[in-house]
Amino acid sequence: KIEPKIIDEIERLALMNKRNSIATIHRKTTNYCKENNFDIPSYKQIYSVIKAMPKSVIDFSHQGEKYYQNKYDLIQIRESSRPNEIWQADHTLLDIFILDQKGNINRPWLTIIMDDYSRAIAGYFLSFDAPNAQNTALTLHQAIWNKNDTNWPVCGIPEKFYTDHGSDFTSHHMEQVAIDLKINLMFSKVGVPRGRGKIERFFQTVNQTFLEQLPGYINNNDTPSNLINFHNFEEKLRYFLIEDYNQKEHSTIHTTPISRWNSNHFFPNMPSSLEQLDLLLLEIPKSRKVHSDGIHFQGFRYSNTNLAAYVGEYVLIRYNPNDMAEIRVFYRDEFLCTAICTEIADYSIDIKDI
Repeated sequence: KIEPKIIDEIERLALMNKRNSIATIHRKTTNYCKENNFDIPSYKQIYSVIKAMPKSVIDFSHQGEKYYQNKYDLIQIRESSRPNEIWQADHTLLDIFILDQKGNINRPWLTIIMDDYSRAIAGYFLSFDAPNAQNTALTLHQAIWNKNDTNWPVCGIPEKFYTDHGSDFTSHHMEQVAIDLKINLMFSKVGVPRGRGKIERFFQTVNQTFLEQLPGYINNNDTPSNLINFHNFEEKLRYFLIEDYNQKEHSTIHTTPISRWNSNHFFPNMPSSLEQLDLLLLEIPKSRKVHSDGIHFQGFRYSNTNLAAYVGEYVLIRYNPNDMAEIRVFYRDEFLCTAICTEIADYSIDIKDI
């Protein structure tokens, strides 16, 4: 039997330095015992003492508080019990150089919303802009609404929306969205993004199984002439997310994300209409006066026959900055119509092109 003081010394040595091997601890313990006239424990006894120590305590001592919280806090080990119970959202600057709309070399940002239960991707947004509330809102808009794609059935209003403490996620706009859609917002503590392991591992998967195969990957040293443009990259990314990742067996859940999302045969909680979702998620409202020839916005004219009865009135408009061909028009918080700009209706034009 080992003296309690010797056990304390062995544990102290094991915790003080992660580089202390069993052999080093045995040697230092032997010296301690000789100095204090204790019986010297065997190598096997010392190993047994260390083996009996809680791994969480060792990790806290060797790796620090942040590592401990991320690995052992309750929020990390809690699992969702059903689809759409918890959605996670995060951004990453992708490790690839592509050509932007002006032909300049740039790295795109990817915003992802993932269903925690199934690991299925519910929505994504690709942009050269740094993360902001607008991009997050557009990603959530896509994630919630029906995609009209049998290979991508994920939709509905999540019960909880789990994000980090980025200013875009904690913006007043997102808080209002959560209130109106009855979503419970959950945030990581500042500097302690625990519970985010699933979505972070997904970003690793994007790097290892998708980006590494493409010209422009950050470690490939490709020449500018080999780089692909934004449109081609977005097409490849969409195929990877919907046709590859969502449909491929996941090593943790032992089935495909889509199969797991569909497994409960549940009916997603949907907004009453697309217009209700637009009111909440598309661009901050802009007040505009209705003229006899329609609504003037960003140098274009938007028209709809329903506007004739509102000439002279001020309305609120909301729009998708990536598709300026149409705007949603609201009067006194009620959806009025979708106004079209015939000049650009047949083109894909975003607000930056304007």
